[in-house]
Amino acid sequence: MASPELERLLEVQELDTALDQLRHRRATLPAREQLGAVESQLAELATTLSTVQQQRDDVARRQSDFEAELQASEARVLEIEGRMYGGTVSASKDLQAMAAEVESLKRRRSTLEDHILETMDEREPIDDEVQRLEEAQVTATGEAEDLRAVITEAEAEIGAEEAKELDARAALVADVPAGLLEQYERIRSRNGGIGAARLVGTSCGGCHLSLPAVEVDRLKRAKADEVVLCDQCGRILVR
Repeated sequence: MASPELERLLEVQELDTALDQLRHRRATLPAREQLGAVESQLAELATTLSTVQQQRDDVARRQSDFEAELQASEARVLEIEGRMYGGTVSASKDLQAMAAEVESLKRRRSTLEDHILETMDEREPIDDEVQRLEEAQVTATGEAEDLRAVITEAEAEIGAEEAKELDARAALVADVPAGLLEQYERIRSRNGGIGAARLVGTSCGGCHLSLPAVEVDRLKRAKADEVVLCDQCGRILVR
């Protein structure tokens, strides 16, 4: 029969296992994985949206340049025609030159109007794509906010359970000798969170391997307060 200190150590182990399970639950919440996927989607949307917005801005700049040139051409035509028909110019040669310039400006105006229509046609699907991406961003952002709320609620629930387990552990370790507890912590850190286990029949409850009959006999004859280790996994064995 094991000493009360060793029995207490097993209870500490049970609580530590429960705490590890709670931490694992916190780290592997389904909503956390879902949030990661949504955040990746948001990052991709932001990159794509930036590219498409740049395309839209380039087309808008070209359209604006064409419109500015068209406006300047129309103003120039009005200016020249005003001089031609205002009686301030009478020389035939000057009038012919002015008429030729007006004709050239009108041809350019027609070309500019075509370019403006082309850029408007080019911009329409880009504007649609920007709108689609922005709407997708809004949707994904809402999903991310909902998932963060789910995670916060779950973490609060897990945190409350964890606090109870930690309080219970603090009460137990007060009855475990410091040296034994320190040895347990060292073993536990290198054995997947299990530092102490019950000897069940001829098997170690930590590694679940059968011990040689001679070793089992030795363990059973050991003093109740003697700290013995599994010769298979090195964990503290409580008989």
